[in-house]
Amino acid sequence: MGKRAKSDYLIQSVSNACDIMECFSIEEDELGATELARRLGFHKNNVQRLLATLEYRGYVEQSKISGNYRLGLKVFELSQEYTKHLHLLKQARTILEKVQEQCNETAYVGDLRGGYVVYLMSEETTRSVRVISRVGTRFYPHATALGKAILAFLPDEQIETLYPQEELPTCTPHTISTKSLLVDQLREIRERGYALDLEEQEEGVRCVGVPIFDYTLKVIGGLSISGPITRFSEERLENEIIPIATAAGKELSQRLGYHIGKKIEKLVGEIV
Repeated sequence: MGKRAKSDYLIQSVSNACDIMECFSIEEDELGATELARRLGFHKNNVQRLLATLEYRGYVEQSKISGNYRLGLKVFELSQEYTKHLHLLKQARTILEKVQEQCNETAYVGDLRGGYVVYLMSEETTRSVRVISRVGTRFYPHATALGKAILAFLPDEQIETLYPQEELPTCTPHTISTKSLLVDQLREIRERGYALDLEEQEEGVRCVGVPIFDYTLKVIGGLSISGPITRFSEERLENEIIPIATAAGKELSQRLGYHIGKKIEKLVGEIV
C-alpha cells in the first residue's frame, strides 16, 4: 500500500482560512468579506464565518471605520517568533564551533516548544566516544540541563502551566520527580546562572546548560555542553566546562542584543 500524499490530509476549512490571509498584501492591507468571497470563489457566509474565527484568534482584525478586515497582531507575533529563531541559529553557529574547539565536547542550542525542549543545532565532538546527537529530538525540560536553564528564567505562572501536577515524569532514577524539587532547583539555577544534568536524561551522560536572552531581556533558548560521565568529572565540570558554557551563553545573548536591552532598562530606570 503506497504512502498517501500530504495533500490527502488537508483540512479544507483550514486551507480556506490560509487562502483568506494570503489575500492581504502591502498594496491591499484591508479587504471586505464580499471582495474576499469574490476573489476566492467562496460563499460569502463561509467567508464571514472564517473571518469571525480568525478575528477571535487574533489573526485578522476589523476596522471600526471601514468595516473591512486586515491582518491582526497574531500574524506579526508569529513572524517575529520565526525571525527571532532564524537569528538565534545564525548567531549560534560560530559560538558552538568555538565551544567545541575549546573543550572538544558536543555543544547544543535549543528552545522550549509545546512543553518540551527541542535541540535545534549542534557542533559535535571529534572524539570517538560521544553522546548520540539530540538535534531534532524533544525531551522533558526538567530532565535536561538546557531545559532547566530555560525554565529557571520563565515567569512562575508559566512554570505552573507547564507543570500543573506535583508528580513529574522521569527518564532515569536521577531525574527530578516532583514539582517542589524542581522549583527549588530552578531557584538555585537562577542564582548561579547555569544548570546541570547529572544523568537525569540519560544514564552515563552529564550536561551543563545556560540560558540565552535577547534584547527584550527574555530567555529565548539555551546552550548546553554534553558528554559521557567518564570525561565529565566534577573537577572538569567546575574548572572547564561550566566556565566555557557560561561565557558562550553570555556571548550569544550579547549578539542577540541582551546588553542593549540592559542599557535601555537602566536608562528607563534612571528617567523614572
